[in-house]
Amino acid sequence: MAVSSRYVLQQGPMLATLGKTAARALVQSLRPAHGKALPVVPSPELRRTFSPPSPALLDAYIRHVGGDPRAYRGIVPPHFFPHWSIPVAAQTLVGLPYPLLSVVNAGCRMQINAPLPRGERLHVRAQLTAIDDDGRRALLTQRVVTGTDSTPDALVSEIHAFVPLRRADNGHARSAASGEKPHEAASSKEKPRVPMGAHEIGFEHLPKGTGLSFAKLTGDFNPIHWLAPYAKASGFRSVILHGFGTFARACEALNRSVLGGDVRKLKVLEAKFTRPLLLPHDVGYYVLGDALFVGDAVLGPAYMTGRFDAGDLT
Repeated sequence: MAVSSRYVLQQGPMLATLGKTAARALVQSLRPAHGKALPVVPSPELRRTFSPPSPALLDAYIRHVGGDPRAYRGIVPPHFFPHWSIPVAAQTLVGLPYPLLSVVNAGCRMQINAPLPRGERLHVRAQLTAIDDDGRRALLTQRVVTGTDSTPDALVSEIHAFVPLRRADNGHARSAASGEKPHEAASSKEKPRVPMGAHEIGFEHLPKGTGLSFAKLTGDFNPIHWLAPYAKASGFRSVILHGFGTFARACEALNRSVLGGDVRKLKVLEAKFTRPLLLPHDVGYYVLGDALFVGDAVLGPAYMTGRFDAGDLT
């Protein structure tokens, strides 16, 4: 189903972030920061308050990622967190000596302490919590806490970014801070597959325009997700689905098929994005115990691996 372009008008913070990132990348290209010292982590917290997302935007987003708006009556879907998190989290990367336009979404984690009520302002705190730089690549971890006046610290999310570095002698010493090291598979030759014994909980066709629709609803207009010539120039055969789009669809597959449609059951969902998911694509969602996979078939390539915690499901 096509998504109306009118939702783009509600993406001001994200669009501003994309513009600022492009401007900083241009400055970086003119004034390379080779040898610049890495900042101390964790960084200071950055704070920002956002107006509540409109009910129409939320319902359109929920339908787009395979959810039921009726299940989210009165609450905001937690996997919508990039909509308000990225504009704040991006500020924690300012001044880092890395190529900003090369940053790849390596994975994420969300811990749901309480449902986020609709209609309330969102109070967001973000900080850079870890940098792992071995000269070949940098792994960055950002922590974002979201709450409202009535439910402080309702949602704690982590965003993991992978930055390929052009040279091993770029002057950065390896720096590891507390926090997990995400997406080790990004540099591994053996990419994950959906394991034998995994149970299929959903399957769907994702049209080529899925990336553009997701961009209209979230503001993430990175052209590799909706502009084929740009995606091909970036080394992909076609446009690729947003990692957060894969994450949200997998979450809704869990809600439908494992959690009985109760969107309040899920407590934790974490994911690593292990392969680009080219569009169009027929993709399945699989579980094995508390492990979650997005892939083509059992024993086929996995585009996302993860784990979930929904408490006692008996």
